[in-house]
Amino acid sequence: MFGLSRADWIFIAVYSGLMVALGLAAMRRVKNQEDFFLGGRRFGKFFQIFTAFSQSTGTDTAVGTITTTYRDGAGGICSHLILLWATPLYWLTAPWYRRMRVLTLGDFFRERYQSRALAMFYSLLACFGMVIIIGLGLKATCATIRGVTLKPVSALTASEQAEYARALRLETLSEENNQSSLNAGEAAELQTLQLEKPRREFSYLNETWLAWAIVGIVFVYGVAGGFEAAVWTNAVHGVLILVLSVILIPFGIARLDALNGGRGLLGAARVVHEQLPGRFFSIPGSAQNADFTWYFIVVLSVMATLNVAVQSNQLTANASARDEFTARVGFMTGNFMKRFCTILWGVVGLLAYALYSQEIQNSDLVWGHATRDLLGAAGFGLVGLMIACLLAAFHSTAGTLMISASSLFARNVYAPLVPGRSEAHYIGVGRLAGAGVLAAAALICIAYDTIVEMLKFFWEYNAIVAASFWCGLKWRRATRAGAWASILTAFTLFLVLPAGLPLVFPKMRTSAEFLATTKERVMTQTFTATARDVENRRREIENWTGPGRPPAPLHVGETAVRTFTLPPKAIYWAQGIREVGGVRRGEGMFHPELFLLGRFFDLTQNPNALNETIRYTYKIVLPFLVLIVVSLFTRPDDSREVQNLFVRMRVKVRPDAAEDRRAVQAAYADPDSTRSALLFPHSSFEFLKWDGEDAAGFLAGCGLALAVIGGLYAVLHFGG
Repeated sequence: MFGLSRADWIFIAVYSGLMVALGLAAMRRVKNQEDFFLGGRRFGKFFQIFTAFSQSTGTDTAVGTITTTYRDGAGGICSHLILLWATPLYWLTAPWYRRMRVLTLGDFFRERYQSRALAMFYSLLACFGMVIIIGLGLKATCATIRGVTLKPVSALTASEQAEYARALRLETLSEENNQSSLNAGEAAELQTLQLEKPRREFSYLNETWLAWAIVGIVFVYGVAGGFEAAVWTNAVHGVLILVLSVILIPFGIARLDALNGGRGLLGAARVVHEQLPGRFFSIPGSAQNADFTWYFIVVLSVMATLNVAVQSNQLTANASARDEFTARVGFMTGNFMKRFCTILWGVVGLLAYALYSQEIQNSDLVWGHATRDLLGAAGFGLVGLMIACLLAAFHSTAGTLMISASSLFARNVYAPLVPGRSEAHYIGVGRLAGAGVLAAAALICIAYDTIVEMLKFFWEYNAIVAASFWCGLKWRRATRAGAWASILTAFTLFLVLPAGLPLVFPKMRTSAEFLATTKERVMTQTFTATARDVENRRREIENWTGPGRPPAPLHVGETAVRTFTLPPKAIYWAQGIREVGGVRRGEGMFHPELFLLGRFFDLTQNPNALNETIRYTYKIVLPFLVLIVVSLFTRPDDSREVQNLFVRMRVKVRPDAAEDRRAVQAAYADPDSTRSALLFPHSSFEFLKWDGEDAAGFLAGCGLALAVIGGLYAVLHFGG
């Protein structure tokens, strides 16, 4: 049924039933808001590790790594390790969320800046961001599952066959268009087909029904059981994500050995090195990753580190631990598990290229094809197991984000407007809010075909509130006026103007003044030639028709130089420039900061990576600068509630709740006794001294980061 066997459906049904059962069981333990939103803060290291691992590992990360590795080789793996060097910092930041002793980050903003309106504004921004992230993950999950259940051409309906024929016609015309050989009628036909975007692949599964079915499972266990259900299911999800990470590898190795007469892992590794281009084993890999320069990676890592800290699910994941050491171990270990799994996903991408590069050009299709080809042939319901693993990857992230969003809405948006109700009332509101978040994510998934293009935008999204979080936590001089000025300035410049200006002035998109691009750049890359490189060069020589002499033949093991051209890239438009019917048009969000800078400097001469680095630096620095300047000229809030927050942040969390409350109350009574924990006790900064636990954990994290690099190096050179 739907292209799946009975055994496949059994795996999917067992997984779905288990999730529902866990949610209903957890529902019985929900007595108050702390139970529903944070699971009563009673989880140990095992659950914390798998919660951190599962919530950070969605379908888009696992399948996305395989896709980019298939296209770019080692560069594709590295593009998904962008937060590697930030991971040791999690050892230091994880205790913050536990020491706050609040239920949401909205509570932190309210208490720190003594403003319910500020907490409400943050909460609405965060809820919107989480809806989009869940929608992105749902889109990736639906697309991947539908890719596993593709119909053969013979099973297409009459309307699908007609659309399939139009898709083939579009490919033909596009190829001819590159040779500038279309007549007027063909050019008009091409333009019509480009706007239509006919599909070439069709699934047995309807995306709308699939999306609602997937979020329905999260709805049942998450809305019923709250965060405790999410944590319980994350333990199952974590195991299934690990299965997802490795299940294709032994089947891929066996297929390579069978096709090439090799034996075991070493034999397959040798085949991979013989058949893949040499550029696949070097950094940055292919031309598509040439924009990942060292300076761009540094700035992007800084932005990601600052922005990820203000995501509300960071508090949800860490504040649920029974103590701060548990939060530390769980969060850093879980995220390092993801980093090591990224290498395994890269291995799948390399094996897939060796197996399918001659028949699959679209890298987005490789995961589904490999699943059907390798696991479908083995039988035993392994395709169903893989689909269950995919669902787990999505559910693990969606469940945590949904609970985070529902807690923000219930406590920081609804409760201030409707105060004085019972715990059961606010839990009910939280459940309704969670259902609304999932429904909104499903509608976004169904409505937008190009939603994945928004992912890069959400790398930057939390820059709007990052400065008010970091300064509010570490600088007592930060004021409410400074926080509002920073947030509203960033909100206007980073979101309102980029989205609104093209709506108010639509001619901007087609005006030559706004369509500037970088210059075409020719780059070279040195690599060691493999058998695939030798074969590609032989074909290049055979088909040579250009002026001058053809390139010289290559030999295996020879050091070769590859030359490629980076095409021009749009400077002022997030999604580039598209040409339809001879009219060039900017797509996506507008970059007003680069347009203003372009009035004084010639940005067309810069590499695209440099322009992006400038733009990211601006988004990092401006909110902090505004907050600091305004705070220095406005009066700080020295209320007892604000001072108590800083005092709490200096007091380590005790595992026993009653003992922890006594320690906090004692610190409230004598705030000066906690100043010894500060690095600069006579300043307005709240930097804490490191103790042995801080130093040992951070150094261990740096060692694990080096181990990830070592693992990547070993994978790229094993058998070579």
